[in-house]
Amino acid sequence: MVKVRGVSKQYGGKKVVDNVSLEIAKGKITSFIGPNGAGKSTLMSMISRLIAKDEGEVLIEDREIGQWKSGELAKKISILKQSNHINIRLTVRDLVNFGRFPYSQGRLNKEDEAYVDEAIRYMHLETMQNKFLDELSGGQKQRAFIAMVIAQNTEYVLLDEPLNNLDMNHSVQIMKVLRRLVDELGKTVVLVIHDINFASCYSDYIVALKDGKVVKEGTTDEIIEPSVLREVYDMEIPVQEIGGNKICVYFA
Repeated sequence: MVKVRGVSKQYGGKKVVDNVSLEIAKGKITSFIGPNGAGKSTLMSMISRLIAKDEGEVLIEDREIGQWKSGELAKKISILKQSNHINIRLTVRDLVNFGRFPYSQGRLNKEDEAYVDEAIRYMHLETMQNKFLDELSGGQKQRAFIAMVIAQNTEYVLLDEPLNNLDMNHSVQIMKVLRRLVDELGKTVVLVIHDINFASCYSDYIVALKDGKVVKEGTTDEIIEPSVLREVYDMEIPVQEIGGNKICVYFA
């Protein structure tokens, strides 16, 4: 389990994450939702140790994150950031190979290759694995980056807005893949996500943030409620049940 206790971060004298405490259950999809500037991405970056926290502690399996060696941590937690810029020309397979670096240090063995093959299959990238990234659409490229994270084979998978640049069809595919990672492989997936309907349909647990603080956390049923959404987004969001899922009607 990941435990966050009293974590804060400030930039320019303003707290972007303010005394946040929460627990992320293993073997579930947890989504961070909230308006722009709520602190979602900053919180996720502190959980993965991409950025340093100013206060508080993050415990990975009851061990403070600062006590983990980088190589050990890279085998426990993987993260895909919002924007990924690579300045060298790589094929899809080259990129996915990078996911094995914590284990292979750049010298892939048969086991590493098997994980790469599985990740490419998982993301349906077999026919384009030898294409260069600059030949791909934004959605195809995003799928390749997610395949890299899958190849890393960590227990905890953190994804910051993984549906960026994806059309509806690819967004649904990605969310189904993440659901399979949890249900079939026992992974723990944490998402920063803007589309609250995807959060509603695919998450087990939702953390709603606003102004750097947790407004409310709970099961999908507990969070996808008009009263909670009003507090988070400052607007009326009717909720309808369609096909067993709570769907937010926020465009009217």
